[in-house]
Amino acid sequence: MEINQSCSHIKAIKELKLAKEKVCELCIKLGTDWVHLRTCQTCGVTLCCDSSPMQHMSHHCRKEKHPVIISSEPGERWIYCFVDDEIAEY
Repeated sequence: MEINQSCSHIKAIKELKLAKEKVCELCIKLGTDWVHLRTCQTCGVTLCCDSSPMQHMSHHCRKEKHPVIISSEPGERWIYCFVDDEIAEY
């Protein structure tokens, strides 16, 4: 994985945590829908994006102070840092 990025949080990621399942774990529990999926690079949880009604991933990252996520959508290869509001492709 090569990332051309100045964000220290993104640079600290040496190996990507990938989605174990292609579902938002919290939406499944609550019976709600999601639009896209993101995977936390601190703990590996996969949750829904900010375009989804519940916005579980951004809530998770703020609450847990887990700064970096990746897209878990097929064909997308980007990583994002909530702290620095920076995105990079990998």
